[in-house]
Amino acid sequence: MLIGEVARRSGVSARMLRHYETLGLVRPTGRTVSGYREYADADIQRIFHVESLRTLGLSLRQIGQVLDDPGFTPSALIGDLIRETERRLAREQELLRRLRAVDASEPAGWEGVLRIVELLRGLGSPSAARRQQAVLAPASDMPAPVLAEAVLNEPDPHVAGALRWALARVGDDVVSDLALGLASHDIEVRRRAVQMLAEIPGDEATAILADALADPDPQVRWRAALASGARGDTEAVPVLVTMIVAGENDVEAAEVLGALASDPERAEPITQALTSELAAPSADHAVRMRLVQALAELPSPIALALLSNLTEDADRTVARTAAALAGVIEGRASEDT
Repeated sequence: MLIGEVARRSGVSARMLRHYETLGLVRPTGRTVSGYREYADADIQRIFHVESLRTLGLSLRQIGQVLDDPGFTPSALIGDLIRETERRLAREQELLRRLRAVDASEPAGWEGVLRIVELLRGLGSPSAARRQQAVLAPASDMPAPVLAEAVLNEPDPHVAGALRWALARVGDDVVSDLALGLASHDIEVRRRAVQMLAEIPGDEATAILADALADPDPQVRWRAALASGARGDTEAVPVLVTMIVAGENDVEAAEVLGALASDPERAEPITQALTSELAAPSADHAVRMRLVQALAELPSPIALALLSNLTEDADRTVARTAAALAGVIEGRASEDT
């Protein structure tokens, strides 16, 4: 098959086929009487092999090594290609982030573009001090989405505080930008996101916090539950009860449950959840003690009734604690009257 026909069928230009021949990648098996290159079936198959390997990002030099060395193993080379591709994608993602940041800042001229690029370079510095300086610079009018992304990824508490201050100063609605952090595979990013959202009032933040109650990370769930429960969301009750059982921020969880139970309609399911855990066969002494103390946070009439029932508990420490807490509640009630 002559070079023109090969080019037409393979999609590789005649010029590139000649280049392959120069490099020794694909040499035509023979030539016609007139001196034209003539490719055999094996040559054409090798052309397709070259093109296939090019799609993996191999250089022509690497392809020559692969095809000419029967003992060449692909694992190391493929690993190198993966790492190089990951580095390239990271560079492209960084470029895309910078372009979006510049676009969001709506610069009036190239001076504005240069200023935002310089700020982004400061935020990307390995030095925490340099990052903080970039945030606190007088001209650091950073767009809210950039600040939100920065605070979600900032491990240094001092820089994170500066970023939160900058976000508050911007005054834009950043809930949707922070909510993106809850979809991150990085646990620390999700924890920072829920912490930031917990500080923002409003229905939008409350709805996002409710979704975070199902996060696979316990820390995210617990932070979301404390914030959601404080806003009156009863969906947080199961997580809050679990926190008391686990002994994680159990005092805060009990206080939130007590506040929720001030609404008579919410009191019954909260009471049932706590007493059910208290009676669970798996509840050890420490768990039952935490649950008894949580019962004392409920509205006084409910707390007294439940604690009175526990004064005869088989666990004498639980019984004495219930009696003592009941006495404190009765004492407060008599002082109020």
